[in-house]
Amino acid sequence: MSHHPRPPIIPLDMQWINATTINRSAVERRCASHTARRSVKQQTQLAWLLRAITCIDLTTLAGDDTDATVYRLCAKARQPVRADLLAAMGMASAGITVGAVCVYHEMIPAAVKALTGTAIPVAAVSTGFPAGLTPFETRLREIELSVAAGAQEIDIVISRRHVLNANWQALYDEVCAYRAMCGDAHLKTILATGELGTFTDVARASLVCMMAGADFIKTSTGKEPVNATLPVSLVMMRAIRDFQQQTGHIVGFKPAGGIRTAKQALDWLLLIDEELGRDWLDASRFRFGASALLGDIERQIEHGITGIYSAANRHAMA
Repeated sequence: MSHHPRPPIIPLDMQWINATTINRSAVERRCASHTARRSVKQQTQLAWLLRAITCIDLTTLAGDDTDATVYRLCAKARQPVRADLLAAMGMASAGITVGAVCVYHEMIPAAVKALTGTAIPVAAVSTGFPAGLTPFETRLREIELSVAAGAQEIDIVISRRHVLNANWQALYDEVCAYRAMCGDAHLKTILATGELGTFTDVARASLVCMMAGADFIKTSTGKEPVNATLPVSLVMMRAIRDFQQQTGHIVGFKPAGGIRTAKQALDWLLLIDEELGRDWLDASRFRFGASALLGDIERQIEHGITGIYSAANRHAMA
């Protein structure tokens, strides 16, 4: 997956953490102006939407998941856009796929089987997802089992209480242990930002997770009342930018939960482009956690080609 060296674990820098504060009103003004000011149209929009597809972690995290559900999802991951639409754009041989397929631990074998022969990694949610309140030894064992089953990426949830209690050492030690257990599998740390209270806490938690060796920081599980928003994403993007500037290490970003439309996907891509640069518009540095997003993007692509909005059932997901 990675086109750059993995970030190492570095010492916890409490001076840096304590000095980090966020002006909420300034962040919200910046995001409000972004959505009003930035847009892409016509052929340029089609190119951006194809890029968005390559950055999707196509996800199924339902209690009624079966092997058949996962097989269908993986078939969509392998060919996320109808062949006739790709041909109309001159992209039939471009090899467009999603960034990864994300499942629960029990569904890893089915996903690995369905994606054999492709470069699409299997990601597994772990560590007592979504609450993260199982015993610590159980959470570590869950990572170990998922990696052994073939997961190449592990999406862990942090203990929110460590952030709410400002126990940064405990959060750092926890994520360090998760990183060590992942081995070569990439670690994506889910902050569950809707449960952290303040933007300052989001920024500080982001920095701690990056110091502890996270390959990606991720907004949400998708199960909280409030999931990915542009303002909280901006806070995390700027933490990533500051981290790179001060350490030289590159950490990816993944918004997840509530991103369902092509228009929303473009808002995030354009914000990434402005805040982190064009290099981050790549699956090695940016992902969407989504299940419904791909269907709407494919529908918008068809509209861009034909001028007609098709029914959603023409772009079935599973």
